[in-house]
Amino acid sequence: MAIASLCIAFVSCSQYRYETVPNDPLGTKIHTLDNGLKIYMSVNKEAPRIQTYIAVKVGGKNDPSETTGLAHYFEHLMFKGSESFGTQNYAEEKPLLDQIEALFEVYRTKTDEAERAAIYHVIDSLSYEASKLSIPNEYDKLMAAIGAEGTNAYTSFDVTCYIEDIPANQLENWAKIQADRFKHNVIRGFHTELETVYEEKNMSLTRDSRKLNEAMFSALFTHHPYGTQTVLGTQEHLKNPSITNIKNYYKKWYVPNNMAICMSGDFEFDEAMDIIEKYFGDMEPNPELQMMSFEPEEEITEPIVREVWGLESERVALAWRFPGAASDEALMLSVIDAIMSNGKAGLIDLNLMQEQKMLSAYSFPYDQTDYTAYFVQGAPKEGQSLEEVKALLLSQIDALRKGEWDESLLTAGIANYKLQVQRMLEDNGSRADLFVTSFVNG
Repeated sequence: MAIASLCIAFVSCSQYRYETVPNDPLGTKIHTLDNGLKIYMSVNKEAPRIQTYIAVKVGGKNDPSETTGLAHYFEHLMFKGSESFGTQNYAEEKPLLDQIEALFEVYRTKTDEAERAAIYHVIDSLSYEASKLSIPNEYDKLMAAIGAEGTNAYTSFDVTCYIEDIPANQLENWAKIQADRFKHNVIRGFHTELETVYEEKNMSLTRDSRKLNEAMFSALFTHHPYGTQTVLGTQEHLKNPSITNIKNYYKKWYVPNNMAICMSGDFEFDEAMDIIEKYFGDMEPNPELQMMSFEPEEEITEPIVREVWGLESERVALAWRFPGAASDEALMLSVIDAIMSNGKAGLIDLNLMQEQKMLSAYSFPYDQTDYTAYFVQGAPKEGQSLEEVKALLLSQIDALRKGEWDESLLTAGIANYKLQVQRMLEDNGSRADLFVTSFVNG
């Protein structure tokens, strides 16, 4: 959901200039620090806790083409600590980490397996020595010590986001820890964490749904990284990582003018801003930061067909490409999806599922910053061909185009959407999701 418009609100007795959204039921206040860091805040006194998100407007699409998977890998490394925590003695640890970085740069250029093995043996030995100086999982312990819950993070094509649910009286401790790791990140435990990331990649290769989505994206986006690379990266790139590239990525993108802090919970606006200004206000922005440019996709004039082979039962997936999530077309997809598939009375629900014409069928919009997509999928029942499933799915698209549906579907869709928003309002954590979405798409 993009923020369509903002108005400047000058709050009396406040040193901060807040922006607000007209008719916002959340009462969200937005402030931008001098270094460009945006703060989205919504007060909810129902429980003495605060849901926090720190969103960085960078993801898999920004990975260097020679080291894909980098954004996701760095997300993992953000939990390894900083110069002041996660280590027993950073002054002694740093020379070892520097040697490991230099050796990985040599390692990734070699193709002879014996030579690679010899270099990796040295890396392994140095990593063992460095591990004697590190404190594993200290970030998690620090968060647990202040009563945090739901410690997590995720990486998409467009954003990397770090999540914590903290007690209301621990906001300053949270800010102190978060500012430290965002300002002074240290890449440690590199090759052991790489094994974790590589295993995640291997697991993805056995999931038909992920392989199907990657095939669909490669067909829809022939120029854009949405289709030319994946968030998890390639196996080849994960085998040949670059700490240097990761450090350059961190310095370029993890800057305040490319970040937002999103908070919802039990706090006072100005008091929270005082804390955030104290710990994040001295972060250095990147004045040379430029958003990724890309060659526009060419018009799709005829169907593009891909076949994906896997272990699961067969299915058909259809997809259409639309402009980015801030466009009117993307907003319209939410309305279209309410008509097509709402779980009970959409065209797919009534005409396909209730009539038992196929085993399963559903649709969903796939929102992204630069382009969105609309997916319709279905699985055949016994004795039914994939071509028959495709024809049935397209018949409902045709019915949508021709207006062969009751307008009550539109009314019901709007009512369902309002109900969904109301449930989000009742859930302290979900409101931060709205803020993150606004930041990423706005």
